[in-house]
Amino acid sequence: MLSKRLLLKSLLVAALGVTAAAATTDIFRAPLLLRDVSAALWAEPFRGVTTDGKVVPALFELAQTGVSTAPVQRAAAAFVRSLDDDQRKKTLFAVTDDEWRRWDNRHFPTRQGIGFFEMSPQQRQRAFELMRESLSAKGLRLSRHIMNLNGTLAELSGRPEEYSEWFYWITLMGEPSATAPWGWQLEGHHLTINYFVLGDQVVMTPVFMGSEPVRADEGRFRGTVVFQDEQDKGLALMLALDAAQQAEARLRKDKGGDDVLSAAYRDNLVLDFAGLRASKLDAARKAQLLGLIAEYVGNMKEGHAKVKMSEVQKHLDNTWFGWIGSTEPGGVFYYRIHSPVILIEFDHQRPVAIGRSGSATRNHIHTVVRTPNGNDYGKDLLRQHHQRHRH
Repeated sequence: MLSKRLLLKSLLVAALGVTAAAATTDIFRAPLLLRDVSAALWAEPFRGVTTDGKVVPALFELAQTGVSTAPVQRAAAAFVRSLDDDQRKKTLFAVTDDEWRRWDNRHFPTRQGIGFFEMSPQQRQRAFELMRESLSAKGLRLSRHIMNLNGTLAELSGRPEEYSEWFYWITLMGEPSATAPWGWQLEGHHLTINYFVLGDQVVMTPVFMGSEPVRADEGRFRGTVVFQDEQDKGLALMLALDAAQQAEARLRKDKGGDDVLSAAYRDNLVLDFAGLRASKLDAARKAQLLGLIAEYVGNMKEGHAKVKMSEVQKHLDNTWFGWIGSTEPGGVFYYRIHSPVILIEFDHQRPVAIGRSGSATRNHIHTVVRTPNGNDYGKDLLRQHHQRHRH
């Protein structure tokens, strides 16, 4: 198990650009320093992703979905019971706490909650059970693969003090309940899941999933591969468009480095629709687009994924597909799917931990899913709930 002192030292070196000696001197100031680095980025009052700075009203409503969240509630309660008093103090937050918004997909920020590396075997089992009850089999498998590939990154980089399959933290917001709002968050390098629950409604965004590398050719996790379906289905959709549609979808021809816009600290991103509007697609291409969206939404438990896809389908004609980069075999690219109720980004990134290059590669991928117009973290549902039940 990595010592806290060594972990903090590596965080200082990576985040602040200080020398190892300076990191040793300032090691006990690391949490404060790292919080200061990002505090201004999330301190702005939450509005959500919009096209023009204004939230489109009445897109989300309090409603019965008919899909039970009782298994998630029971799993979360069991996880909380497994924690001791000190662990609870750092893991449990109010459902309205801004801790929701402080997630970071990079490997060096300080985290709240309890890390897998410090959990007992029983606590780790309870944590995975919470994930299992919340995610689909596909979503759980992908999450575990991302964690394992972070272990592969430790092997490839020779920096186990920075990367590990166990450097992931869980926090809970609110108290697991059948009626009151609550939720949980998993956070770590290349993997953040925000999971809000209100009654039988679920909002599972923002979700950040990525990896470098995207496959393990050797080591403990040899054979692990991620994001090939998201990559290949995105390219297949672009290639299925006719020449005029491809030209309309293309936001930029050349892809240089990193193009994701909605990652950490971009809760209030203003991003207009761009690219090709789905209303111009025929039925076959619309079905193909929905299939691509389902690759991401399908990381939720099946019943809640169907609810979300129904919401997506209502706004299908006002859904936009944008593309940057190559359509050649082995080429690198970025694509974006954007509607009033969902934003998805896929991006081939530059190498960061495995070599250094200014060019994007298929061996480093970032994906983000958000709910625009104020309902990331379930905040619009929470707002309506508090209006209905004055606190």
